[in-house]
Amino acid sequence: MIFRLTGSPVQKEIILKVNKIDHISIAVKDLQKARKIWEPILGKSKPDDTYVDKQEKIRVARYWLGEVGFELMESTHPEGEVARFVERHGEGVMIISLNVDDTREAIDELKDKNYPFIGGVRAFRGCEYTFIHPRAVSGVLLELIDSKGAKE
Repeated sequence: MIFRLTGSPVQKEIILKVNKIDHISIAVKDLQKARKIWEPILGKSKPDDTYVDKQEKIRVARYWLGEVGFELMESTHPEGEVARFVERHGEGVMIISLNVDDTREAIDELKDKNYPFIGGVRAFRGCEYTFIHPRAVSGVLLELIDSKGAKE
């Protein structure tokens, strides 16, 4: 936690600490086609991790680039968020995810600064995450995810 002292008398202002970029997610129409495009660029012959997230209606191929995840996401349902994103914007960067120590603390701090959130706190592999609405952050779907779970 970083503290900034301002004015007189002394006031304590807590500033959100971001540890790193956790991952970048690319929305794609066809995961297999996207893998054929991206794997030579990433220097990978296969994903480091694959999974289906039923709650989010996505199929994911994840690649670790150092400590940062690079994800290709395909919708598993025509009404899923990824499918809607691709229909509206075409394939491309959909999510930038920032790693924080505690998602709930980050939400409390940013809500106090009037940042709007989408859908509340969600769970994934022992971690918690949430999304800040794109209208508040230059059109980017910004995810905050904590470090409670281990890197898989």
